[in-house]
Amino acid sequence: MTDDSSKEWEILMVMRKLLAQIIKDTTPPSRAMKHPLKESTIEDIRQALLLISTRERELADAAGAAQERPYYTDDTTAPRAVPVTKIGRRKPGDA
Repeated sequence: MTDDSSKEWEILMVMRKLLAQIIKDTTPPSRAMKHPLKESTIEDIRQALLLISTRERELADAAGAAQERPYYTDDTTAPRAVPVTKIGRRKPGDA
């Protein structure tokens, strides 16, 4: 990643975090309450987040970075083979 694209990535990350924090701070605690932001402002924030994520993906692709995906810490990284003999109904008393 060049110095310019590194700076751009940093700006995008800060903007994404800022918009997410604004969303958290302005979201009412109950769906019954009216949202303080106008619907057009909410849509503009959605569009901004979409543009940010698209540009972040472009920068990552240009840098040759692997596509990052969220994962659970207890997820297995590779598929596991399950023997056919283990497939079936559990016996009453097996946990």
